[in-house]
Amino acid sequence: MIWTGEINRAYALELEVGFYDTTLRDGEQTVGVVLDPAQKLEIARGLAEAGVERIEAGFPRVSEEDYEAVRLIAAAGLSAEVWGFSRAVRADVEALVELGVRASVIESPISDLKLDALGVTRDEMLRRIRDAVSFATGEGITVAYFGVDSTRADPAFYDAAYTSAVEAGAAEVVAVDTLGIATPDAVHALVGRTRELVGPNVPIHFHGHNDFGLATANAVAALRAGARWIHGTLNGMGERAGNANVGEVALALRALYGVDTGVDLARLRALSERVRRLSGYELEPWKPLVGENLFRRESGAVASQFHDPPSIEPYSSELVGAERGVVLGKKSGIDSIRIKCEELGLDVPEERQRELLAEVKRLGTEKRGLVSDEEFRGLAG
Repeated sequence: MIWTGEINRAYALELEVGFYDTTLRDGEQTVGVVLDPAQKLEIARGLAEAGVERIEAGFPRVSEEDYEAVRLIAAAGLSAEVWGFSRAVRADVEALVELGVRASVIESPISDLKLDALGVTRDEMLRRIRDAVSFATGEGITVAYFGVDSTRADPAFYDAAYTSAVEAGAAEVVAVDTLGIATPDAVHALVGRTRELVGPNVPIHFHGHNDFGLATANAVAALRAGARWIHGTLNGMGERAGNANVGEVALALRALYGVDTGVDLARLRALSERVRRLSGYELEPWKPLVGENLFRRESGAVASQFHDPPSIEPYSSELVGAERGVVLGKKSGIDSIRIKCEELGLDVPEERQRELLAEVKRLGTEKRGLVSDEEFRGLAG
């Protein structure tokens, strides 16, 4: 089902990897997207069924609807762990306690750019971190400390913030590339430094954005350096250029690095389509894992090899629950015509197929697009 050859064999990884999905919080921050509590519960169920191990149900203090969504998801008995989201603010944590949420990210900004924008000193932020984390852990909440803008923070203050969080009771920590500005090398170094800082027994998460198109590569770099959990969203939803895409990272790990994360890629592809409908936006048809064009072929040169999937595809359509097919247009070849005739049950003599190809190319050029099956039937007469 995977035909990536031998080139990656020397770089295979043996890792324990889990996904922490933040579609319902960070993903909903996509401009113009609003999901109601019932829709969020539906998405959470889909994620759990697809094998995602941790689901961030949301930030309950944003609104009454967000509070209700977290309540529904926390009470749904999902197979995945349900996490909340909180700032380093006591009232945020109290909302999670009310809802019975047993695990949460607690975030605070740590770069000087962010602190100056908020008018908060470093010392004050360290105090807030200690107070919020100790209060949460005292209430029985498992905390993962999340330093906003980690990749632009002064290294000495990064160390101080994470040390303070762990000393206050944070069981896990998250290295955060809030603006997606880090290279894979920088992410590897940051996660490696974090591992040295917090020791071998504190699991490390990586939360990355995709502003320079490096979110998947950065996730892999984080894992190589010792991260255990990767944050991401369905379809890479999120602010600006979005977050790391859970499906793309899972696909890359399985097909390129030999790491089976336990995520069902076919279920994720189907869930991707549902989330698109609920959110009211479209994706590029060539997008990895979920794009509608991944297994459709227009080029005649490629259609001539359509009978042999490994020759033209890096992995099988079955792996991601997609259908293969030939479409017709300007770039079609004689094999495209033959395959489409067979698919539609049309008995077209071989000598007529050449004429039909010319007509398909002409119509595709005139339309500046594809020739539909119905139009092809008409041309075939």
